[in-house]
Amino acid sequence: MIAIIDYGLGNILAFANTYKRLNIAVKVAKSAEDLEGATKLILPGVGAFDHAMSLFQQSGMRGQVEELVLERKVPVLGICVGMQILASGSEEGTLPGLGWVAGVVKKFDVATLPHSTHLPHMGWNDVVPLRRTPLFDRLSEDARFYFLHSYYFHCANKEDALAAAKYGKDFTCAVNHENVFGVQFHPEKSHHYGAQLLKNFADL
Repeated sequence: MIAIIDYGLGNILAFANTYKRLNIAVKVAKSAEDLEGATKLILPGVGAFDHAMSLFQQSGMRGQVEELVLERKVPVLGICVGMQILASGSEEGTLPGLGWVAGVVKKFDVATLPHSTHLPHMGWNDVVPLRRTPLFDRLSEDARFYFLHSYYFHCANKEDALAAAKYGKDFTCAVNHENVFGVQFHPEKSHHYGAQLLKNFADL
């Protein structure tokens, strides 16, 4: 059973509808009790880092989620800001992150960007896996994903970087440490490529 953590941010219904179309059992979790029986977790997010951390803390689910992820080793997939809060902190805010993947979230240096409208990085982009991972199985070489962000995840340990994209320079757009996964792009907005990635996560 995949549980989508609904703490007030993210495209909850888009994820739920994708999994329903794939005939994969899914439920929306709005409380710690709703997380019972979850074998995979989706941690979505949009907007600002501190706002996401505050809402997650206020949701009453953080303790149960951390028990599932850190103690029971249930796989979790953070998406967009849901990926960023996996870090220890962000240049965007002042609150500490979850610290599940060593690293910090940094803002793109606009001086390195070739575009007149520098930020946010918005639209379709190529994603290049940096190591073999089942998360990117059965995706063609021309697979592209939809991005909307101004900050990126800087891994403290390069082996935690799972995939890269280019926006002025190469940046990490997917991370993985043990059972914790994160993607900066939006699979729920990335058509069949995103649906395949979400299926791959369900199959882990």
